Amino acid sequence: MITGSQCRAARALVEITRGKLTIRSGIDETVIHDFERKLDKPDGVTIKALQAALEELGAVFIDENGGGIGVRLKFTESEAKRIARLEGEGGIVANDRVP
Repeated sequence: MITGSQCRAARALVEITRGKLTIRSGIDETVIHDFERKLDKPDGVTIKALQAALEELGAVFIDENGGGIGVRLKFTESEAKRIARLEGEGGIVANDRVP
């Protein structure tokens, strides 16, 4: 399950307000606020609903793996292909000094 800090960070990454997360998850805005500020810890069902809503918007939650917990944005397969294509544009890399 995610932490309040991960919830707040994921909301920032996917650029969604607490109000919009309330609509998408069905969880009251004050519950989200208190969870993110570590004032209260909601039950597991509530946390899973918040996590599911944020994952649907593109957040990927990273479990404790020795480097700490975290959150990042995911890319769809088509977005990854577009990024790879853009990275390959521009031709051959060479010295571009003009004499």
